[in-house]
Amino acid sequence: MTSVALQTIVEAPAVANIRESANRIWLAGLGAFAKTQEESEKLFQALVKEGEGVEKRAKQAAEAQFEEAKGKVVEFRGKANEQFDRLEELFQERVAQVLRRMGVPTQNDIQELTQRVEALNQSVLALKK
Repeated sequence: MTSVALQTIVEAPAVANIRESANRIWLAGLGAFAKTQEESEKLFQALVKEGEGVEKRAKQAAEAQFEEAKGKVVEFRGKANEQFDRLEELFQERVAQVLRRMGVPTQNDIQELTQRVEALNQSVLALKK
């Protein structure tokens, strides 16, 4: 008797409708899963492509900034060398002024004196003959 009652309930149109609805819900879930997989792959590929573009633009921008910075470094190095050369000249001028005030002969003065001594030496030798 119980099995007859259970069979009657299971075969009832409402149960069939519920079973059909459950089956359709299940199929809709599977369809949603399949669609999500499809769409997620497309989305993933689109994101990869967009990422490649962003990376390329970022590299170009970084290279441009690097070249600009490199140019500035060269410019600053040139200016620093000019300033260093000028500082060296000023230092040499100041040292020369101090040495002149102290009466210390310059290299040119010593060379000139050496030439004059050699000339005098030659004159003395010529007079001895």
